[in-house]
Amino acid sequence: MTEEINQARRRFMGATALAVAVAQFGAIGAAQAQSDGTEASRIPSVTPGTNTSFTLLRQIDAGVLNVGYAEAGASDAPVVILLHGWPYDIHTYVDVAPLLATAGYRVIVPYLRGYGTTRFLSDKTPRNGQQSAIAADVIALMDALGVEKAIVAGCDWGARTANIVAALWPERCKAMVSVSGYLIGSREANKKPLPPKAELAWWYQFYFATERGREGYMENRSEFARLIWQLASPKWNFDDATFNRSATALDNPDHVDITIHNYRWRLSLVEGEPKYDDLEKRLAQLPVIGVPTITLEGDANGAPHAEPAAYAKKFSGRYEHRLITGGIGHNLPQEAPQAFAQAVVDVDRF
Repeated sequence: MTEEINQARRRFMGATALAVAVAQFGAIGAAQAQSDGTEASRIPSVTPGTNTSFTLLRQIDAGVLNVGYAEAGASDAPVVILLHGWPYDIHTYVDVAPLLATAGYRVIVPYLRGYGTTRFLSDKTPRNGQQSAIAADVIALMDALGVEKAIVAGCDWGARTANIVAALWPERCKAMVSVSGYLIGSREANKKPLPPKAELAWWYQFYFATERGREGYMENRSEFARLIWQLASPKWNFDDATFNRSATALDNPDHVDITIHNYRWRLSLVEGEPKYDDLEKRLAQLPVIGVPTITLEGDANGAPHAEPAAYAKKFSGRYEHRLITGGIGHNLPQEAPQAFAQAVVDVDRF
């Protein structure tokens, strides 16, 4: 799950009006206007869970990986890249992708390193989960697909990755949608202790810092993931079939290594790869993001999160924050697909 924000490993957000009509979640607002004064396209209503699979799944060599990804929409349409988090998978966007394809986008939904059908090309490549490595994977995927520029959107690890792409490669990022705001982390900031109640929210991070935690996650990753889902989205009544479709992606042979490295790296318990040092130095400065951005938060997010005011100044371009109401938790795109897809369409008109 995501962490680290405001130099204190906190994340996620909290309030302000939602400018999209999502009646089934109790969120009603005015349409976002296009920059030319015309009204943005309205995303139709959809019941979460309407779709259970992707029509098109592909594989491509990109950087150090052979990436598995879902694709929807016309091949010559403007590109949207949707990035999932931990412990979720591409099904976070199983209802979002067809909505955006219908709205005229080419939608790419990759499995991150350590998930699903994505594999390392070499056994010798470090199973590295540091933040810049995952973002570099996205740029490598864009290069492999011949995508010059895309709207990048995500939640959890995917939101952090979208933040990094927008901050370090703004020329490749047309606009961004980020659940829970600004999530770029600083390992130096992470060395500072939080109040006990705040530390409690990161219990799994400390668990993963131990070999007992590593072994426990290896042996019980499905049960572990289900618990995280329940804690992070306490009002999301997902069924076994919905969970199992995503839990399968955690059977990836590199999943545990990537997960453990990610959380230990954040606490400076392990090192990253030297080739990413320059990127991490830039990220440690917590760079301002200049591309057009919409941030989203669910009103029932059970994961620790910051208030929107804590990160609003990290966005220097056109910016809007939306609160999605109706019991929406941490996995916002899967719980409120219409609201997420509308944010992508709207930010494209900024």
